[in-house]
Amino acid sequence: MEQPPRPKLFDFHGVSMTKYFTDNWDNVQNFKARPDDILIATYPKAGTTWVSHILDLLYFGQTSPERQTSIPIHERVPFLEINSPSLPTGTDLAEKLPTSPRLIKTHLPVQLVPKSFWEQNCRIVYVARNAKDTAVSYFHFGRMNMLQPEPGDWSSFLHGFMEGKMVFGPWYDHVTGWWEKKQTHSKLLYLFYEDLIKDTGREIDHLCSFLGLSPSAEERETVIGRVQFDSMKKNKMTNYSTVQIMDLKVSPFMRKGKVADWKNHFTVAQSEQFDEDYKKRMKHPMQQFRTEV
Repeated sequence: MEQPPRPKLFDFHGVSMTKYFTDNWDNVQNFKARPDDILIATYPKAGTTWVSHILDLLYFGQTSPERQTSIPIHERVPFLEINSPSLPTGTDLAEKLPTSPRLIKTHLPVQLVPKSFWEQNCRIVYVARNAKDTAVSYFHFGRMNMLQPEPGDWSSFLHGFMEGKMVFGPWYDHVTGWWEKKQTHSKLLYLFYEDLIKDTGREIDHLCSFLGLSPSAEERETVIGRVQFDSMKKNKMTNYSTVQIMDLKVSPFMRKGKVADWKNHFTVAQSEQFDEDYKKRMKHPMQQFRTEV
């Protein structure tokens, strides 16, 4: 199958985007959320698939286990704003979801989320990952995903990341915008990727208490086992090996799932320059991102 040409970035409502996330914009903005919908929101490469899989198992792992083995995660948890060649749009998939609640994912910055999610007072799970590891993961993702702009070499990509010239805009604005929203939207749980790595069970407990779920001890252990990185990486339904726009020979969709892989990519000078810039950009004392655990 011939790959589509790589898309170009352009400014869209003040955020860098590509056509694959704006071509279906009216349908995205007019999407009718339901009160029991759960929105999983992240900046790209912050554990979206991981948390999607956790929630899908918590809600449906017992009642419809066949879903887990026959339907890829991107169909069970549709990506709301995507509009990619030869696949149904994210809004179509979300509208046709047979489950209740519907689990839906987005990478949109908070100001671009469809109004109905706020009007219906939906529960939202936001996952944030430290900027350095996010940059590294996003770089490798750009190398293998034909729907991403050409990433160039690591140093030019990093420069673009610091400038906020990334699909879905600057990391800094994204994590901060969602954090500020948490102060006014009581049904928003803000998780850190590093906490999920450090103690998956504890973070699953946080999710359960937020969502009002009470799995048995046995169910909880089953979920923890099935969402380990290695088991998801081998699982065709979660590792994106069924998606043709991704070239897993260039880099796997699920690459390492670690904290502090940035140390294998940043030079000392890049790290220092990044830290300087970061101090200027991240004024919020609340967000104590950890770059190692």
